[in-house]
Amino acid sequence: MNLLAQVRPCVVAMDGYAPGEQPRDGQPIIKLNTNENPFGPPQPVIEALHAAINDALRLYPEPSSREVRQAAAAAFGLDADQVVVGNGSDDLLTLLMRTFIAVGDGVAAPDPSYTLYPVLTQLQEGLFHAVPWQNQLDLPIEGLLASGAKLILIARPNAPTGHAVPLEQVAQLCAATTAIVVLDEAYVDFADDNGLPLMARYENLVITRSFSKSLSLAGLRIGLGFLPTVLAQQMHKVRDSYNLDRLAQVAAVAVLRHLDLFQPTIQAIRTERRYLTSGLRQRGFQVPESQANFVLATVPAGRRGGRDWCNDLKNLNILVRYFGHDPRLSDKLRITIATHADGLRLLEAIDLLMENN
Repeated sequence: MNLLAQVRPCVVAMDGYAPGEQPRDGQPIIKLNTNENPFGPPQPVIEALHAAINDALRLYPEPSSREVRQAAAAAFGLDADQVVVGNGSDDLLTLLMRTFIAVGDGVAAPDPSYTLYPVLTQLQEGLFHAVPWQNQLDLPIEGLLASGAKLILIARPNAPTGHAVPLEQVAQLCAATTAIVVLDEAYVDFADDNGLPLMARYENLVITRSFSKSLSLAGLRIGLGFLPTVLAQQMHKVRDSYNLDRLAQVAAVAVLRHLDLFQPTIQAIRTERRYLTSGLRQRGFQVPESQANFVLATVPAGRRGGRDWCNDLKNLNILVRYFGHDPRLSDKLRITIATHADGLRLLEAIDLLMENN
């Protein structure tokens, strides 16, 4: 029996998304490959979670994450009906695809960018348009418009490059199209500005946020979507009935009520970003300025290429991200900003490898 014959052809044909390696618990690994926060959540969040571990766990969570939406609205100056909560911002991207993309519809994004975008498009049997960045930094507005896409995805700051396109360019794109423009702001708390002020001007703008980076809750999978109420109502139709569990909802509310407590760790990561950028440059890596909690470093010229650097660092118990599937990134490593101690250990490991080059 050919069981694969029963699988949707688009699923058989696709490669699927490849997440960063997750070491087993207890392994002595410095983990710089998945852009998690090196600092844990503040005490009020931990206390709220502890208090929520009780008999109520036998009950389903509130279906629409109502308290989370209300807390998010209060924190960001929106109406609760403009907020959709997801099981991570990846869930929100999936919901956007379900809501807007039918078979054959176009989805566009600057390229390179988040590698989940084409995967989600394939699952909807849409057509993905990868539009190269203009001059490496600018939003390729003309190319995105020419694609005719119904949904345009812009990661800002972008992964894996770490740069943030000017908000003026995002505004120009929104004004020039009737497509839904999604501003994926997973890393925005590490940047100099954000796109929320644009929502009042452009009804086709959607913003997604994540609790996995600056807010230290990657393990609970929480994301927020900000969008016009009329679109939020449609997204709720395609959302799983209980897509955020009880504990995640409790933690999300606690985070949103204590956002000020995250500022010291966000500032610490920005400081370490400058330190690591400088240290890598001193060792011959080319490192553009980043607005995220990672840097994209071009390895020094020599016999050791990007894959070699990745493997050699792994042998020294340091994980970094390598995107070997893309020839444009084959000489680059994406490195998460970590604690100062882990940054020092990375630089020491690089020095050791250079001595043995």
